[in-house]
Amino acid sequence: MHTYSKTDPILWTGRKSGQQLYLHEKVICVDLNSEQVPITNGRSWAILGYACDEGVKRNEGRIGAALGPDAIRKQLAKLPNHLRENTLVLDTGTVDCQDGDLKKTQTVLSRTVTQLLQQNAFPILLGGGHDIAYGHYNGIKRYLATEGINKSVGIINFDAHFDLRSNQTNNNSGTPFYQIAQECKLDQSKFRYMCLGIREDANNSSLYGTAKDLGVSYVDKTNFNLLHFNTIKDKIAQFAKEVDYIYTTIDLDGFSSAYAPGVSAASPMGFSPEIVLECLKIIIASKKMISFDIAEMNPTYDIDHQTAKLAASLIHFVIHQSQ
Repeated sequence: MHTYSKTDPILWTGRKSGQQLYLHEKVICVDLNSEQVPITNGRSWAILGYACDEGVKRNEGRIGAALGPDAIRKQLAKLPNHLRENTLVLDTGTVDCQDGDLKKTQTVLSRTVTQLLQQNAFPILLGGGHDIAYGHYNGIKRYLATEGINKSVGIINFDAHFDLRSNQTNNNSGTPFYQIAQECKLDQSKFRYMCLGIREDANNSSLYGTAKDLGVSYVDKTNFNLLHFNTIKDKIAQFAKEVDYIYTTIDLDGFSSAYAPGVSAASPMGFSPEIVLECLKIIIASKKMISFDIAEMNPTYDIDHQTAKLAASLIHFVIHQSQ
């Protein structure tokens, strides 16, 4: 059974000010089955959960990411609100996968992303496995097609893994960008994909070969740090020039487990938050980011909510930096 559900407002609790000094006091929970996204003359941020770890299970990862969206919500709720009064922060519910049918769950997610974009809301998706990317991207693509917008979409992925595994056996959390690449071939569009933080110990030689064949741009973990930021900045800026929109996705397992122990595939060899924040500034400054997600939050293995707090702080940074 596939379900979409409105978020229980009790998840959004924290210190009370009575003056909307905290995000839990500003957020509005919306049921997309029966309500329209509120209209504002400012910006609307629409949080949407993807409670699914079926793709992680198929990819032989540690399950538990289905609990990720609510874990992030609880930590985001406590953070301070510095947004303009006419900026809306909406919680637009969660798409669940309760019967192992990943394809249908991704279809529901895709349609919901399209719906949010059509209602002039900026989607912020909370995962869930990185198979979130396939449904998310197709939701953007469907929106552009529905609106008759002939524009290109580039993907920037912060990740240790290419996630370019073949889906010949099944779709999973390691196949989303391969699936997107194959569909780009079918509709004769260019596959535009940049991956930041790639680790040699997390990708076999076949995946590097696939990345080369597909023209994937990437920065390996050895060079993904502030010492090499000028080079990284130039690569991101050039990528942004070549596309009309940017879909940004962050896989939390790309971070060192010192920062993000609560993920499906943890490693101490990952990158740090500082380089990601600096890169996000460049992406946001391009004014081309159309949608954003965070994947692989797994509270089953988190320590003192550290990973959930990292995810919440990344979202907090994106919405405030974008004002």
